[in-house]
Amino acid sequence: MKILLTGATGYIGKRILPVLVEMGHEVVCCVRDVKRFHPPASIRDKIAIIEMDLLDEKSLEKLPKEIDGAYYLVHSMATTSDYERMEHQSALNFKEALNKTNVKHVVYLSGIVNESELSSHLSSRKNVENLLSGGKYHLTTLRAGIIIGSGSASFEIIRDLVEKLPLMITPKWLKTKCQPIGVTDVIAFLTQTIFNSETFDQNFDIGGPDILSYKEMLLEFARVRGLKRRIFIVPVMTPRLSSYWLYFVTSTTYKLATALVDSMKVEVICRNHNLNTLLGIQPLSYRESLKKAFLKIDNNAIVSSWKDAYSSSGINIAISDFINVPSHGCFIDHREKLIQNREACIEKIWSIGGENGWYYGNWLWRIRGIIDKIVGGVGLRRGRTNKNSLNVGDALDFWRILYANKSEGRLLLYAEMKLPGEAWLEFKIKENKLVQTATFRPLGLMGRLYWYSVLPFHGFIFKGMLNALTKGN
Repeated sequence: MKILLTGATGYIGKRILPVLVEMGHEVVCCVRDVKRFHPPASIRDKIAIIEMDLLDEKSLEKLPKEIDGAYYLVHSMATTSDYERMEHQSALNFKEALNKTNVKHVVYLSGIVNESELSSHLSSRKNVENLLSGGKYHLTTLRAGIIIGSGSASFEIIRDLVEKLPLMITPKWLKTKCQPIGVTDVIAFLTQTIFNSETFDQNFDIGGPDILSYKEMLLEFARVRGLKRRIFIVPVMTPRLSSYWLYFVTSTTYKLATALVDSMKVEVICRNHNLNTLLGIQPLSYRESLKKAFLKIDNNAIVSSWKDAYSSSGINIAISDFINVPSHGCFIDHREKLIQNREACIEKIWSIGGENGWYYGNWLWRIRGIIDKIVGGVGLRRGRTNKNSLNVGDALDFWRILYANKSEGRLLLYAEMKLPGEAWLEFKIKENKLVQTATFRPLGLMGRLYWYSVLPFHGFIFKGMLNALTKGN
């Protein structure tokens, strides 16, 4: 069957794609930026790729007419205050475009929306479901709660809280009940639902066997990790204070933290488990899902991470707009040093960031990350998705990867920290030299003042980093 896959660069999209190909389907991947799409080499010749934006009706004209099914895996992570309108318009445009094709079945992954009073984020999900249900095709909506898997937003936030805080003073929403589900089970439900006529024109809740409060989830996570943690719930933390608490302790953005806090006040518990019986799926327990996630992490086999989505930085860029580093009107720190071993130098560059740090002055990088958090930025906590590989579009601490070609020996990063301007950091092997260039395009007087205020540290940090990258090479 020919299947249209939206959100192919997203957390779920990256994981379901190889499964669909293995099942024998012909998959058409819809992406906003083809430079951010990195399917496994083993399936590249078995898929088609379309670059389009659901908010741009004209780009939707690229959709093939001859398709049998489609997945709608597009969600806003509340990067702007206008996300409800954007989700509404995206769903409307998608429905109208699909009505011009031969598609028979659409599967939409949504959130559990069983309460009478919903958060803005969950209300938006319900609105999208209502819009998509008005098409000429059959719609099946799978409503999931907290998704647990290596790299998922929920998993990483829980991990941040438990591993960093031996003692937690927490808001009262930690008493809220939810029904977490492992990401492998989500993929199983999605792939076995498509084209199953018994699921047509219905919605189903999907969840694991455990109903837990958020506090119980944190404590169970601690037990799995062999950590002793104490949690105290206080009633005095307002939604705003709760959002700040979540934002500063975890790697989430403030806007996402606000949306999460708003949603975490609502119970997300399955109405029934009818789909389990229909498809013959028995989901893993919360504890089993955690262990499976850590097995992936330990084996460095994280397929996708929410941090690689632009929502993790609160900005929306097109890589092509930034890949050509400017020089006019910019401040540039350019350094070169001879290398003896090209391969060893490249390996160091490709291991930069995350747990490895930046090779020199890491305490200054950490201070810069703290300052960035204070002013509303992403900080350093995003780390890196994979210890061995870097892909265009991935997050790397408070940078975004614009270009990464290991054989060429070139890595280009764009800063997503809060700055009065724009910044790039480039590493390039040229002949027998490592060329390291930091470029800053200031925005007005504040941008220039910022550059000169940090200039004394550049000689220390950038020189030390260059020496460390070339040492022993």
